[in-house]
Amino acid sequence: MKKNKSLKIQFVWTIFLILVSTSLIAGTFNLILMKLGFVDSFEGHPLLRLVLLLLSCTIIGTFISFMVSKKILKPINELVKGTKEITKGNFDIQVDNTAPNNELSALIDSFNLMASELKNVDMVHSDFITNFSHEFKTPIVSIRGFAKQLENPKLSEAEKQESIAIILEETERLSNLSMNILLLSKIENQEKIMLKRSSYYLDEQLRTCILLLQDLWEEKQIELDLNLEHMLITADEELLTQLWLNLIKNAISYSDFGEKLSISCYFFGNDIKVIVQDTGIGMSDYERKHVFDKFYQGDASHHSLGNGLGLTIAARVVQLHGGKINVKSKENEGATFITILPSIQTQELKIL
Repeated sequence: MKKNKSLKIQFVWTIFLILVSTSLIAGTFNLILMKLGFVDSFEGHPLLRLVLLLLSCTIIGTFISFMVSKKILKPINELVKGTKEITKGNFDIQVDNTAPNNELSALIDSFNLMASELKNVDMVHSDFITNFSHEFKTPIVSIRGFAKQLENPKLSEAEKQESIAIILEETERLSNLSMNILLLSKIENQEKIMLKRSSYYLDEQLRTCILLLQDLWEEKQIELDLNLEHMLITADEELLTQLWLNLIKNAISYSDFGEKLSISCYFFGNDIKVIVQDTGIGMSDYERKHVFDKFYQGDASHHSLGNGLGLTIAARVVQLHGGKINVKSKENEGATFITILPSIQTQELKIL
């Protein structure tokens, strides 16, 4: 309300100054003409005097308006030029904000913010294509290489089995990549209204996810510490299953042999909190900031464990449910992923 009033006052004030300036200049001009005796020659012709006065006012007022409008319309013209650059795909554009502190200034600030966001989106899009191409190409090259190696008749049986195992592993990697891309595409275009909500027990869902990943944590002899409060939740069961699988699998992947994995869920005020904590390699501050970015994999030695989409999917699933997820971690001190879902997702368990 304050800004709208400001723009109106500025507009009225500008018109007032133009009228006052026009009156003063026109009056001074007519006084000079009177001193020179030019006006006296129209004595007895009041209509001509009026026409002369109005004509001088019109000419002077038009000139002043032209000069003032150039300054007033400059930010708008710059904004129009910037908009045209945006339509051409040039997002590296910023408009100088020379407008007073009013709606026009706010509009320019919003335009500059929009241009910056569009530039970031364009960069993310380019990075996504580059990273996807790399992630997709690497296993294909590997499969092709080992398939050609199998054509060698001198290859021993052990070498053949090794090549076949690698081909199967890379095929599985491609399959997981494709499924994750499809899932990410689905949830990035899915609104809350499209969630398939149902009521089920969250603690049982977490136990099921742990059992599905049993081969992974048993292989590393990881010690499990479960603290799961019995609770009923109303949410998209399929998407939340994917969320817990991604978080638990990530914790297992970045844990060493014999490490500890703690999983807990409990009521947090009117919300619920799910914590997945490992004692693995942890991450640096930079890695922690980018851990939910697409295709981001912090530790180069663990790149073969995934494709950098699991945590991106997890973050989007939480967002779709109106919750939030964050991570606490330090290098060599493990990582703790904390998921909070709002109260509308949960129902108190009734003891029968």
